[in-house]
Amino acid sequence: MADTYTPPVTGTGVKATIQRIGGHLAGMIMPNIGAFIAWGLITALFIPTGWLPNESLAKMVGPIIGTLLPVLIAYTGGRMVHGQRGAVVGAVAVMGVVVGTESPMFLGAMIIGPLTALILKYVDRFTEERTKAGFEMLVDNFSAGIVGGAMAVVGFYGIGPIVQAVTTAAGNAVEWLITNNLLPIASVLIEPAKVLFLNNAINHGVLSPLGVAEAAESGKSILFMLESNPGPGLGLLLAFLLFGPRAMRPSTPAAMIIHFFGGIHEIYFPYVLMKPRLILAVIAGGAAGVFTFMVTGAGLVATPSPGSIFAYLAVTPKGGWLGSSLGILVATGVSFAVAAVLLGFGRGEKAEAAETEPIAETTKES
Repeated sequence: MADTYTPPVTGTGVKATIQRIGGHLAGMIMPNIGAFIAWGLITALFIPTGWLPNESLAKMVGPIIGTLLPVLIAYTGGRMVHGQRGAVVGAVAVMGVVVGTESPMFLGAMIIGPLTALILKYVDRFTEERTKAGFEMLVDNFSAGIVGGAMAVVGFYGIGPIVQAVTTAAGNAVEWLITNNLLPIASVLIEPAKVLFLNNAINHGVLSPLGVAEAAESGKSILFMLESNPGPGLGLLLAFLLFGPRAMRPSTPAAMIIHFFGGIHEIYFPYVLMKPRLILAVIAGGAAGVFTFMVTGAGLVATPSPGSIFAYLAVTPKGGWLGSSLGILVATGVSFAVAAVLLGFGRGEKAEAAETEPIAETTKES
């Protein structure tokens, strides 16, 4: 299975189950990040508001976001469930979702790809012991074709419209938040979901399609910046470096580099899960960053994927660097300040060290 770039989940219970689901969703997105980057660069360069406007080359933007990326996601999800056969039927089935809706169907691809592969997996189990020698290829090909074609029809009439309705409802909710200047409140939902490894599902499944529609009209969208801002995570890691548990401090510099420059936000999620109260820090940082983006009129032309500072700069429209940079800086500062307070500015660590010193001296004397 392709590397999901997320830590392995152990244990049982609701939290572990949610984390595993998020890990599977990430497993469909992360191997295809290169395709998202390619689309982002093409969009940033060649759309009418891009750096090098080109009407002919800009024609690639729509087919990539509308067809290629959902097919890749469904292909990867199918492969995770049932190998190459699952990948093929997942790619076939998602075409029903793509053709049957107008919005980019990332979330639909995440559903129908693994689901179709799972159905084929059970079909293969049923036919394996009932197929006579010499007819294996015939049965395998026809079973895959029938399952893939049938699920494409199901996607066209069932899954696609349902996902479209969910996406429309989410878009209306986001539009209401924007109209009432309440968009920073979205961080209350986004940041906890990110920590449960649902960041890719939220970003690429909900926010990106909405952002694409907005960017098509105005040339940029703030929705691309809600989940991908690296500021809250960087502020949290800085607080951990200065005031966190001493055993964890040596690991934070590398985590900061991976997070801020590599764009792998999953690297800071275990730090929050270790001390759940720190979720308040990333919520505050995320809300502050969104508020700054709103005030400065910032927006991106495409999803910064992965959410690193380099990706942000690559998809920032001309004249928009100040707003983007300021939002990241403010988010980092607020997240750091709140996390430092929640960590007691390291006083708990100092007290713990003071308690262990007499024990160590007594041990040496004995």
